[in-house]
Amino acid sequence: MRARIGLRVVALVWLGLLLVAPVVMVVVRTFSSGLEPVVAALTAPAAVHATQLSLLLAAIAVPVNTVFGVVCAVVLVRFRPRGRALIAAAVDLPFAVSPVVLGLALFTLYGRTGWLGPALSERGVDVIFALPGMVLATVFVSLPFVVNEVAPVLEEIGTDAEQAAVTLGASGWQTFTRITLPAIRWGITYGVVLTTARALGEFGAVAIVSGNLAARTQTLPLYVEDRFTNFDLTGAYAAGTLLALIAVAVLVALTRLGRAARPRIPQEQP
Repeated sequence: MRARIGLRVVALVWLGLLLVAPVVMVVVRTFSSGLEPVVAALTAPAAVHATQLSLLLAAIAVPVNTVFGVVCAVVLVRFRPRGRALIAAAVDLPFAVSPVVLGLALFTLYGRTGWLGPALSERGVDVIFALPGMVLATVFVSLPFVVNEVAPVLEEIGTDAEQAAVTLGASGWQTFTRITLPAIRWGITYGVVLTTARALGEFGAVAIVSGNLAARTQTLPLYVEDRFTNFDLTGAYAAGTLLALIAVAVLVALTRLGRAARPRIPQEQP
């Protein structure tokens, strides 16, 4: 009993030192000079644009990776194609490759002196130092989360219910929407939460492909770094706190939506 309590205390202290204490210090430093400097920092044109751009990137990357993640998980678990292990390894590649390396790869491929850059530039399509390149980088770094959350759930629920639905005459789409999708909704929810957090907080790959141009291609994490290096600590802490609040709001919203979508079992009447 004492050993369990001791382990819990150690785990909570370690978690507090790694996560809670830094967040609390950022919040304290944000409001150390009062509320007016924080409001002024967050309403600056560059800060507003950075916030809007970060939200836009997340709004594009999260749906794309959610659809891809569900489809990929179903293919890997239900159909088990040849080269399944290779496909799974490719999906997990963003975990192994540094985001900076990814940014350099995108620059080599789509830059004006890259393999595809000149052909795209002739057609008026700019990828690097523009929104398309930032979207590609954000989608890539947040790719694995939905797949890795949904695949184990598919393995656990098995195929009995799906086979029963097919036996009763349900089509493939009906089986997926009425049997499979409700069963994996929590896996999708957790995957979306992780994908959103990574999309909002990505720095390395986006820093390479965006050019970090203020009020043009500067996301909120890049804005935090820019304000910090320019000794605007109030702006840096305020933007960092805003980024954390957005992530927490997304987490709470998705959790409540997931609970609202949970089917209610009717109670038997006596």
